[in-house]
Amino acid sequence: MDVGFIGLGQMGSGMARSLIAAGHAVTVWNRDSAKAEAIAGATVAATPAEAAKPGIVVSMLADDAAVEAVTFGADGILSAGADVFHISCSTVSVALTDRLDAAHREAGQRFVSAQVLGRPDAAAAGKLVVFAAGSDADIDAARPVFEALGPKLLIMGAEPGMAAAAKLAANFGIAALTELVTEAMAIAGARGVKRDAMLELFNETNFGSRIIGAYGAMIAAQQFEPVGFAMRLGRKDVAFGIAAAPDAELPLARMLLARMDAIIADGGGDLDWASLGGPLA
Repeated sequence: MDVGFIGLGQMGSGMARSLIAAGHAVTVWNRDSAKAEAIAGATVAATPAEAAKPGIVVSMLADDAAVEAVTFGADGILSAGADVFHISCSTVSVALTDRLDAAHREAGQRFVSAQVLGRPDAAAAGKLVVFAAGSDADIDAARPVFEALGPKLLIMGAEPGMAAAAKLAANFGIAALTELVTEAMAIAGARGVKRDAMLELFNETNFGSRIIGAYGAMIAAQQFEPVGFAMRLGRKDVAFGIAAAPDAELPLARMLLARMDAIIADGGGDLDWASLGGPLA
């Protein structure tokens, strides 16, 4: 299958390489062209519209502004013609996802929101969890792409905004579990219990989970680099999650947002968001 790919950061570069490894012909575009040229086996496009010419184009970008630029901007995806199918894997607001859905339909194009869970090593290995929302026909058409990205596909619903909301909820959950581990280690640590001992306890009891296993190890070691997912991006996602549920109180989410703001103000915006475990651990 011919596939375009836009956005070659830590996650996107691994995802593009997984598509190539699965046998797809991949055309890539990135704002920094050097990152596009570094994807062996890919064709480099000059514009987002050119990257969309294969018909199916995947985007994996940092925030709403970046997705808006490659979609609505000059030489953006919407200008590439009516046969384009945009699969948005970027973690963005529900409001933007709804706007993208409407704009693509108005342009005669197709659109699916297909969020992923996993860190950069999982992206490079084709082991992401993919959860998508859109019409049955569009999700079926995108399955070869999803299968290259990871072994598991979850369907969130028929409206693309459903997948966007699910991703924001999942990222909030990761942040909340990170805070749980941090505070639990602080309580035990006040009596001299080592962080790695508490991590072992978590993993041997019902607290054990993939999230605690991954993030708990970073907290126990107080090692927040190399960065898999930056604090400033995590803060964006928690804020979008709060915005997606305006009638809910969400006290834990609001507390996490304040903690993230304090870490970012202290210069920690580009640390891994596991650094939520730094100040209290």
